[in-house]
Amino acid sequence: MDKEQDYHKLALEYSKKHGGKIELKPTVKIRSLKDLSIVYTPGVAAVSTAISNDSRLSWDLTWRWNTIFIITNGTRVLGLGDIGPLASLPVMEGKSLIYKEFGGVNAIPIPIETKEVDEFVKVVKNISVTSGGIHLEDIESPFCFEVLERLQEELKVPVWHDDQQGTAAAALAGLINATKLADKDLKRSKIVMIGAGAANIALFRILEKYGVDTGNIIVGDSKGPLYNGRDDMEIIKTTNRWKYEVMKKSNRDSITDADSSFEGADIVVGFSREGGIKSEWIRKMSSKPIVFANANPNPEISPEEAYKAGAYIVSTGRSDYPNQINNSLIFPALFRGVLDSKAKKIDDYTAIVAAEELAKFAQEKGLRKDYIVPNMEEREIYPRIAAAVAEDAVKRGLANRKESREYFYKKAKKIIGLK
Repeated sequence: MDKEQDYHKLALEYSKKHGGKIELKPTVKIRSLKDLSIVYTPGVAAVSTAISNDSRLSWDLTWRWNTIFIITNGTRVLGLGDIGPLASLPVMEGKSLIYKEFGGVNAIPIPIETKEVDEFVKVVKNISVTSGGIHLEDIESPFCFEVLERLQEELKVPVWHDDQQGTAAAALAGLINATKLADKDLKRSKIVMIGAGAANIALFRILEKYGVDTGNIIVGDSKGPLYNGRDDMEIIKTTNRWKYEVMKKSNRDSITDADSSFEGADIVVGFSREGGIKSEWIRKMSSKPIVFANANPNPEISPEEAYKAGAYIVSTGRSDYPNQINNSLIFPALFRGVLDSKAKKIDDYTAIVAAEELAKFAQEKGLRKDYIVPNMEEREIYPRIAAAVAEDAVKRGLANRKESREYFYKKAKKIIGLK
């Protein structure tokens, strides 16, 4: 707690000293009136005319080739909840900083003030024309599911929701390696998920696409496990169809209570709140239980308590513990690959490719119980994920730039600034 208080104090001091975390810088120098005549009037008219005649040239003649917009309405920010768009700005600035530092991507934070789906979609749709892609962030559930689907269908640029796909991809990488260490088959494991919000619903969806038997997955919300026939099933069907789909596909044995859910479970994944996982539940799990307690800022159960209860591997969302499941390992590199390949879209399979490359990197370094995913200081992972994502876009016919994996790797490495 003392360390957290220090970080809070330092964050305020940093923000005041630097006036935020990001700024714009020109790519050309103005040394004379001639320079002004070239980059602005009259010269700039030729650039605008060229784009007017062929919109594809905007990718070559403007910053669009390397620029995305980070969009939020501030309704689900970190562990702070609905703090609104203005208070979300420091978080979005941090996201922009990470994008530039680890992916070489220009990411512009644009918090918008609306809680109406149609208005949100309209605003993003209208401004997206000048971006290379859209990153959605810190938006409450189920609002976030609908706007992601709508925007992916209606926009001409790729759209990604980091709290869904980014978090799920990082978790998938961790699960791939944790099950490898524990001699378990991820695709046949019994998995308990604590929390039925954006992260776990997206993880469920991505695990299904990865080949995991969803009947072996039990997802719990504040009322207990989801199962067919639960008394609020029809309400969920009308208010949150994404959660309803999970309810239909999961929990094959219709287990109705949390205690029974954990009997013989191989894995528990928490994206909920502090206290969401009990020690006695871990004791009911199978041999070598895997515990992902990823609530922020405080995990569902502390690693110390989890290990004491018999956990074999523990991950959290915190950087001061080993095995941090952090979407920052994914999003800067993923969008680097998307932009470099000029991919038409991002989908769950893109997230899976990124997760597999992240997992592979850790495997090559040497898996340990306290090392199932890399950390952000291992910067060489970023061009590798970028290249894997770009190559996948080429293979699946989603790329407008068709080059080799090696080409994309070298390009990403150069833009990110790695030797």
